[in-house]
Amino acid sequence: MPLIFDTHAHLIADDWNAYPPRPLHPDLPVPERPDYTVTAEALVRMMDDHGVTTSCVVQRGHLYGHDNSYIIDAARRFPGRLLPVVILDLHDAATPAKLARMARDQGVRGLRLANTRPAQLDTSWMASPVAMRTWRTCAELQLPVAIIFFQNQLPWTLPLLHYIARELPTLPILIDHLGIPWGASVPELAWARESGIDITLPGPPDYGVDTLALFADTPNVCFKFTEINIERMHEHRVDPARVVRRMVDRFGAGRLMW
Repeated sequence: MPLIFDTHAHLIADDWNAYPPRPLHPDLPVPERPDYTVTAEALVRMMDDHGVTTSCVVQRGHLYGHDNSYIIDAARRFPGRLLPVVILDLHDAATPAKLARMARDQGVRGLRLANTRPAQLDTSWMASPVAMRTWRTCAELQLPVAIIFFQNQLPWTLPLLHYIARELPTLPILIDHLGIPWGASVPELAWARESGIDITLPGPPDYGVDTLALFADTPNVCFKFTEINIERMHEHRVDPARVVRRMVDRFGAGRLMW
């Protein structure tokens, strides 16, 4: 039986006193508690039911901010089954050293980069001086980096990531939600509609995959196909298999993951 490895699971604790919601930035409101939970125990039960051996538990930044306590505690309770992927403040000069300590002492196995404001048209969140030192720390420690983009920022964030990938060719980099317009989340689509921004999604036969052609020469960059992609395709009655086929034909199956 083949091993199944989930690269992108989110956890939500059921103890709000121990793990309270926190904003990603001080000027943002405290997030509202969702009306559901996905505890570490619940995730492991689902993994057992479906033959999943290991899962990366990716920090739920829009709920817990930079407080990665729950995923780290969960990985401690289920060693080898759950691997924490943290989100840290890439404007904090202490972040590179903090990440190195977390990898050494707390079992952290990866870093996720995410912008929090689709209207904020800057690149400091992924390429500030602190961010670049953090990228290099990840390369030195061989900690994979996952990165999520807003659709309206793809024209300049993808080339910037390509530059970083060329500079750090041994660093595994994972682009969440394929990195194509079909990866736009519900909150981003709502923001785009409210802002009067065109949200037309590219159609067949390419489905926007050719926007990733610049990564042909960076085999250290891989692409995560996720439920957000499936949600957008279901909404527009697009067969996800067509998009996956296009991705595999362009980059090979070895660079595509769930």
